[in-house]
Amino acid sequence: MILVTGGAGFIGANFVLDWLSQSDESVLNLDKLTYAGNLGNLAALRGRPEHLFVRGDIGDRALLAGLLRSHRPRAIVHFAAESHVDRSIDGPEDFIRTNVLGTFQLLEAARAYHAQLPGEKRDAFRFLHISTDEVYGSLEDDSPPFRETDRYAPNSPYSASKAASDHLVRAYHATYGLPVLTINCSNNYGPFQFPEKLIPLCIERALAHQPLPVYGDGRQVRDWLYVKDHCAALRQVLAAGKVGEVYNIGGNSERTNIDVVQALCGILDALHPRADGKSYDTQIRFVADRPGHDRRYAIDAGKLACATGWQPAENFDTGLRKTVQWYLDNSAWVGSVADGSYRQWRQL
Repeated sequence: MILVTGGAGFIGANFVLDWLSQSDESVLNLDKLTYAGNLGNLAALRGRPEHLFVRGDIGDRALLAGLLRSHRPRAIVHFAAESHVDRSIDGPEDFIRTNVLGTFQLLEAARAYHAQLPGEKRDAFRFLHISTDEVYGSLEDDSPPFRETDRYAPNSPYSASKAASDHLVRAYHATYGLPVLTINCSNNYGPFQFPEKLIPLCIERALAHQPLPVYGDGRQVRDWLYVKDHCAALRQVLAAGKVGEVYNIGGNSERTNIDVVQALCGILDALHPRADGKSYDTQIRFVADRPGHDRRYAIDAGKLACATGWQPAENFDTGLRKTVQWYLDNSAWVGSVADGSYRQWRQL
């Protein structure tokens, strides 16, 4: 069994679904079900005995200790985090509580659990920490992509909280010998993403005939990673990553924000044309820029490729088309998020 934290969120749920589609190894899924946690993401697993869902907080040390003692996982895959930059600007305290203090409590529980494991199981145990490229700060247009050896320079409360959690994970390896692995990934997109992020937000607003907001001049650059490629990379890191190492995961798909929105509009024009025959790009509106908005992120994933052979299977065009089609095909999921009914929690 593996323990996954935050496994009802966007990336965590995709990972759990992906894992159980390719392995008979069970998943213990711990999620607090905050606004971004959605059991609808895991509906395909209802009734599956190899998926055990527990509603709970990574900050609850007693709960963590009990779960580890009862279920004896061979690995912890740690997704649970507050992750939206705008929300961190408006209310940073939740980000410190979850991303820093929550990770600390999880590390403490993992340290105690790891220490009492017998020889071979102790050697085989792994703590896989999922972080972000935003910890590296902002790149100039002509700068090389982020590498694992780059210094940290976070510019938002969100990225600062993730940087702090990364440092804690590293310290627990150096000080206590906890067998950790850390990944820093670029912008994910794909099925089940909460519609506060750029791509699902614009799909939802486009279909509702609402303005498509683009910050500033829209020339901010991000590297885009299809979520299922991210999941494949995580499996590789968990299986073959070197203890104590950091691996960057990227999609080799740098795009400006305005290019992303225009590409999305073009796909919607083809798959779901407007009744009036106009392009969805007529709905694009530029809005006031986000405070402290990083100009460019880019990832060099060469270390991971050399270590495991991993490469993204999707390019941005194929991944974006699959994403748009998924949202068009899953209007019930989109509706439950829009009206808030997904928050009516019930056990799987």
